[in-house]
Amino acid sequence: MQAAFIDGAMTAKKAFPLRLDPALHEALERAAAADLRSLNAQIEVLLREALAKRGVKVAVTPAPKRGRPAAGDTGEQRSPNEQRHPGESRGPSPRPS
Repeated sequence: MQAAFIDGAMTAKKAFPLRLDPALHEALERAAAADLRSLNAQIEVLLREALAKRGVKVAVTPAPKRGRPAAGDTGEQRSPNEQRHPGESRGPSPRPS
């Protein structure tokens, strides 16, 4: 099974081999490219659409956050009024002696 991290929690995607007719594989690759998706994502979308048409409900797992965290982001939550500016110290300022 392939692991993915979603909002800090690990979730798993089921990995399995899939045998396809070469013509079907090529058609799926073309459709995926046209929709700017990976082949895997395209197959998932098509399967979800087919199941929805049949009235089968499938829960949607939220997608993981993409990209790198902002520079200096430690992951701690701060309100907008408490945002630290670049170069600002994390702790209380030292008192002059």
